[in-house]
Amino acid sequence: MEPLSEKQIRSSFVNCTKGEAARLRLPLDFAELPWEDLDFLGWVDPGAPLRAHFVLPRAQGPLGISLRVPPASRTSAVKSRMCEICLTAHAASGVTLLVAPLAGTRGREGNTVGVYLCADLACPLYLRGKRQPKLRSGLYEETLTLDERLARMSGNLDAFVGKVTAG
Repeated sequence: MEPLSEKQIRSSFVNCTKGEAARLRLPLDFAELPWEDLDFLGWVDPGAPLRAHFVLPRAQGPLGISLRVPPASRTSAVKSRMCEICLTAHAASGVTLLVAPLAGTRGREGNTVGVYLCADLACPLYLRGKRQPKLRSGLYEETLTLDERLARMSGNLDAFVGKVTAG
């Protein structure tokens, strides 16, 4: 991914207001991000830990999606979960349900779509082995190449973004 400026990031969001985009906080390590290892920029807002954001490169320019952690319901006895975007298995606390308001009128009416995602939104780093999940067991053995896994992640992310931006 090519490095993005703060202005590019803030102007990329399609499912929040300009005011919300102006108030979000960038990652604390923004100046040191490993852009060459990122297929998208994802982070939990340091000023609002129940908010997260990701920005994807697109031919038309970056596209940003704002997410939030929904109110907790019941505590689950699940010991592990899998991210729906990169398919990395984590201890249960390593994957979280994030919901995105839909873009446009439907989002302003309160409609959302959810996805179970790596809690730190570091999917590209997990796939490249730059970050390791806490759960280290032989749940499955990947036989796909890195390029194939990255393509699968990109397809899963595109499908989620399609749900947010549709209609």
